[in-house]
Amino acid sequence: MGLPEERGRKGMESRGREEAGAGGRARSWSPPPEVSRSAHVPSLQRYRELHRRSVEEPREFWGDIAKEFYWKTPCSGPFLQYNFDVTKGKIFIEWMKGATTNICYNVLDRNIHEKKLGDKVAFYWEGNEPGETTQITYRQLLVQVCQFSNVLRKQGIQKGDRVAIYMPMILELVVAMLACARLGALHSIVFAGFSAESLCERILDSSCSLLITTDAFYRGEKLVNLKELADESLEKCREKGFPVRCCIVVKHLGRAELGTGDSPSQSPPVKRSCPDVQGKLKEKSKRIRPQISWNQGIDLWWHELMQEAGDEFEPEWCDAEDPLFILYTSGSTGKPKGVVHTVGGYMLYVATTFKYVFDFHPEDVFWCTADIGWITGHSYVTYGPLANGATSVLFEGIPTYPDVSRLWSIVDKYKVTKFYTAPTAIRLLMKFGDEPVTKHSRASLQVLGTVGEPINPEAWLWYHRVVGAQRCPIVDTFWQTETGGHMLTPLPGAIPMKPGSASFPFFGVAPAILNESGEELEGEAEGYLVFKQPWPGIMRTVYGNHTRFETTYFKKFPGYYVTGDGCRRDQDGYYWITGRTDDMLNVSGHLLSTAEVESALMEHEAVAEAAVVGHPHPVKGECLYCFVTLCDGHTFNPTLTEELKKQIREKIGPIATPDYIQNAPGLPKTRSGKIMRRVLRKIAQNDHDLGDTSTVADPSVISYLFSHRCLTIQ
Repeated sequence: MGLPEERGRKGMESRGREEAGAGGRARSWSPPPEVSRSAHVPSLQRYRELHRRSVEEPREFWGDIAKEFYWKTPCSGPFLQYNFDVTKGKIFIEWMKGATTNICYNVLDRNIHEKKLGDKVAFYWEGNEPGETTQITYRQLLVQVCQFSNVLRKQGIQKGDRVAIYMPMILELVVAMLACARLGALHSIVFAGFSAESLCERILDSSCSLLITTDAFYRGEKLVNLKELADESLEKCREKGFPVRCCIVVKHLGRAELGTGDSPSQSPPVKRSCPDVQGKLKEKSKRIRPQISWNQGIDLWWHELMQEAGDEFEPEWCDAEDPLFILYTSGSTGKPKGVVHTVGGYMLYVATTFKYVFDFHPEDVFWCTADIGWITGHSYVTYGPLANGATSVLFEGIPTYPDVSRLWSIVDKYKVTKFYTAPTAIRLLMKFGDEPVTKHSRASLQVLGTVGEPINPEAWLWYHRVVGAQRCPIVDTFWQTETGGHMLTPLPGAIPMKPGSASFPFFGVAPAILNESGEELEGEAEGYLVFKQPWPGIMRTVYGNHTRFETTYFKKFPGYYVTGDGCRRDQDGYYWITGRTDDMLNVSGHLLSTAEVESALMEHEAVAEAAVVGHPHPVKGECLYCFVTLCDGHTFNPTLTEELKKQIREKIGPIATPDYIQNAPGLPKTRSGKIMRRVLRKIAQNDHDLGDTSTVADPSVISYLFSHRCLTIQ
């Protein structure tokens, strides 16, 4: 798969390197020549030409890329039709409607039969414990997917049905989602860190026919009895008049009892390379393996069903606009939104963004640390890498277990070339200094990526200097659950980078910055980030509530997709995400970005992490209330508080001086690592009516922050 008019390109320009200059102003940075060579990433000038063409002629541009995939029947009608303007009728987006394909066929069968990749490793699986490992090839993965497709069909699942999946990061999770895609059912994956109530809410919203879960798993030292949570959730569903007829359970912690050997047609065995580790793990599992409850007539063991299943399954050929999956994301009302992505456009977009943003080559080993329960895991653990025939790492554990060098140990173990993680993880590991990183080689790394939130320049530079040893380009990607794939991002080696900037739009993406009146701003500007036309990976609706889709994303500025994010475009045309528009603060008539204040706080050597929210003020209207997490070895005291205020005055201006700075040994975060600013606003105002906090990773953090909050006036 190559960009139109770029296929077969053998080299590219390389540029010099310039890091952040004195005073903290981020200037452009480009990789040295030895890491900037690529057979398919265009030069900056060529990128601009291709981007312009992709926006002006989207049908031709994406039509050329679509030819690289298998279509059972071609698109006979218009390649693209859409309406972004609510004043002109119903919002809709249709790419290649009428063409039929199957995404599972394209990511597995096509790679095996056309590209002869059957024996290539699809995933290296790394368990929670360092000694737990296995791997699966493309051919073995296809066999298991066909078997589980037969299992689902036998349980009555048909095209268009919804299947809930509530599992940790194990290979069966990938098998389950691809099996759903193969038979045309919609998977609705619920992050295994969510509560029983959250799972129930999502099952009910999309009327899921069946649930797939696991007995239990470890997350670091913590044992999670997932089956117990699943049982509780299904009981809640029954109480609300919606009994789920079947629950398929993977025996994960009890896997050693199965004796499945190395047969690829069964659940992959756990291979433990060290006898010492094996003995310890067995002893540990004997001590604390949970008792698994069993509901006769509902619960079925995965391994027993797979033993009886055939290993061939003809794909269900789906229209390009048929729904592929539902993934729930938080909404401003508190009720999660079921984001719907469709087969054809999503496939094209995640495959293309993966290839060019990560400068993918067949010999790469790619590792995205995100959980598949989030959109990053859907797009860049499963569908994007597999569509390109990539080898990936699938990691069950956490960055700090059994020690804080776990990620870099895995990088060396599998010779990872492309590494994609969240700024939260980077800032977490920064706290422990350079040594846990530098004691590992990391020589295989070629490209680093960040995802999930804007990365502050200090974390970017540490990532570049320490993790990448000053030789790896960093792709700081901006996108959303709703967009399906990357929207604003550098291309490694092509676009000189600025620490903290999401750089330029990807192919086919047409951004604009609007003021409050909805007028497009030219040149240097700051305002609301919107997109002017559809790209293939855009969501099509909110499941069961198209009105909410239109209201949330298109009503505020008719004619545009509204991201809900603030954005600044600098004099060089680079885009900088300034935070959610509801995280913008209006202090004495001045609009301040929380991300900008947080970045200024984190430039201080004592601060590891910061979060800023607004607090009512009798004169200013709003003032700044800051939560800071300190690096090891630093003490929170009045002197430090004054230093931090002085730093913000110097970096941003007196108007941004915080009224309150609170010591926060921990911040309330979701289990994916995102800071819950909604909860922090409640703490700042001493409002204990927190609403739903079921997704908070550590509820004790909230109690601590309430009991140590600053004395405020309003």
